[in-house]
Amino acid sequence: MSMKKTIMVVDDDVDYRFQQRVQLEAAGYAVVEADSGEHAMEVLETVRPDLAVLDLMMEEMDAGFTLCYYIKKKYPEVPIILATAVTRETGLEFDAATSEERSWIKADVLLAKPIRFDQLRREIERLLETPGH
Repeated sequence: MSMKKTIMVVDDDVDYRFQQRVQLEAAGYAVVEADSGEHAMEVLETVRPDLAVLDLMMEEMDAGFTLCYYIKKKYPEVPIILATAVTRETGLEFDAATSEERSWIKADVLLAKPIRFDQLRREIERLLETPGH
């Protein structure tokens, strides 16, 4: 019997975390949550997730970036999906289209909120199946 893969969901929106937990658990994953980048760093002292889904803007505008760096330094093989509502909230276009942008954005995938669960699940499955993850 195989162990469930653990997905870490980090977001300051309690309703979003609840929705993700319910959908991910229904899809067969174990879920660990944190409500801030700082809280996530504490959780990561005792839990090594198989994949992390992080909000970009939490207690600080760049909390998601900071957490990405932290996770990739501690667990380089853990894939990260960075979810952001930057475009919706600020009107500024934000993506990792160039190699320069991808070099400083440590996330494996960048998704714009709101994210359809089928889209998120496809990315999770793809990243977990990728060799080295």
